[in-house]
Amino acid sequence: MLSRRNIRIKIMQLLYSSINGDSNHTDILQRYNDLIQQSYKLYLFNLSTTSQVSNFAQIDQKNRTTKLLPTEADVNFIPKLALNDLSSSIKTSKEFHKELNDFEIDVEIEEGTIKSVYAEFVKTDEYKSYQENGETKHEDDKAVLLALYKHCLGNALFEDLVDDRFNNWEDDKSLVVGAVKRTIKALPLKEDTYRQFKPNHETTQEFGHKLLQLVLEKDEELLGIIEPNLKNWDADRVAIIDMILLKMAIGELMNFPSIPTKVTLNEYVEIAKSYSTDKSKDFINGILDRLMKKLDGDGQINKTGRGLVE
Repeated sequence: MLSRRNIRIKIMQLLYSSINGDSNHTDILQRYNDLIQQSYKLYLFNLSTTSQVSNFAQIDQKNRTTKLLPTEADVNFIPKLALNDLSSSIKTSKEFHKELNDFEIDVEIEEGTIKSVYAEFVKTDEYKSYQENGETKHEDDKAVLLALYKHCLGNALFEDLVDDRFNNWEDDKSLVVGAVKRTIKALPLKEDTYRQFKPNHETTQEFGHKLLQLVLEKDEELLGIIEPNLKNWDADRVAIIDMILLKMAIGELMNFPSIPTKVTLNEYVEIAKSYSTDKSKDFINGILDRLMKKLDGDGQINKTGRGLVE
């Protein structure tokens, strides 16, 4: 689920938050591992909460039929949203619920919150059309569950619920939303449906953990490489985020032989565009281009495979 770009951004944020702090390298590396786990937990929580909203249809049925004077619509109500094969596959998956338990995810949500989100959803055209269609196919079930998740994302109660429990919601939102949508499209739920979104060791550890560790341990060495190439710029005047990105980029260029230099350059320029000042994109691009040529000329960039250095 996490791409190298996601990892780079998390490392940048960790390094920025640790400036002037009293955290040692071990603490920062542990915080990194915790952040990686949080992304997966956030995904599982989103999927579980959406499932709980769909399952509320069965409580709705019970409430309808126990009314003092139920209408014909109440008596004939079928909780399709909860009973379709796809919704049921999440609700009855022992492996999925074990995963929630193993990662210590608190899925207990006040019934009033679930009821409120559900009550708003049943007013939508997507739900009404689905409920009135009689027998449905898996594609219909997927469509209504995707509509339900989209509705959850636009619901203030749902947003507050997730935001209160996960401080990485805003940072990882697009990533998690995409993963949940792909999971719904792949239903019925199986172990490999959701476990494919678990943190990938190659990306999170062999790349991310290694990059963070080397930037922490070689901070002065990396600064020494960067400073002579600033040209009319005092290192103290460089934006903090820009300096962090330059150190990360140099560390990546010199220590990850399988990542093309052009990819590294483009990635850090794009991150600077999103997270630093208006002028940072051009500044990072210019400094990195100059440093790449110098390091390559000095034999300090060694890439494996053809076409990795341009």
